[in-house]
Order: sequence, then structure tokens, then C-alpha cells
Amino acid sequence: MPTTNPSRGPAKAVVQRLVRVFSGRGYLRRQNKRRMAKEGTNQYKKGEEVRLIADTRSELAEIRKLLVQAGFKPGKPFRKGAKYCQPVYGKVAVGRFLTLVGGKNKRAPSRRK
Repeated sequence: MPTTNPSRGPAKAVVQRLVRVFSGRGYLRRQNKRRMAKEGTNQYKKGEEVRLIADTRSELAEIRKLLVQAGFKPGKPFRKGAKYCQPVYGKVAVGRFLTLVGGKNKRAPSRRK
């Protein structure tokens, strides 16, 4: 699989695969600025985050490999129901990821009914 060239960025194949993963089952979690202003940094800890969802451990391993090849530091994956979730944390990393995959403000699925 192609790797990252620091002077040119990640290989096109890596970016294309990340685009497919994010557009299929990935989403973005943004910090609530109003809540942060109200509660402050000591109470409200949530930051910026991209989450990529995988059905299997092998798919999760592939996503982690793609993220590393694209120059990201993947967070610790976790189970979410029957699926695996691979987070990428941090405002800078999230911004870079969205620029790379051409993502808009794809938000987390709403819990409201």
C-alpha cells in the first residue's frame, strides 16, 4: 500500500479509501462552544473528534493503517454496540482530516427523536 511522502502528503489511494470510509460510516463530533463558555474547561472536557466506524477487527486494522499512512495519530479504538469506532482527536487533526477528505460539517447522528 502507498505510504505518505512528507513533501507531497498522503498517497492518492490512501486518501480515496479514507474518503469512502468517512462518507460511508464516519462522522464528526464538534465541541459545543456555548456549553464550553457556560461550564468552562474544568467541567466540559469534550473536544473535536472524527469517528470512523468499522464492522470487523480487520476493517478496523485497515482504517488504523490508512490513518497512520496519511500522517494521523489514531486514538484508542473502542466498541460501540456491535461495531468498532476509531477516533481521531484534536482540533488540528480534525481540520486536516476534513481538508484531506473534502468533508463538510458531517455531524454525529442526532439522539433526538
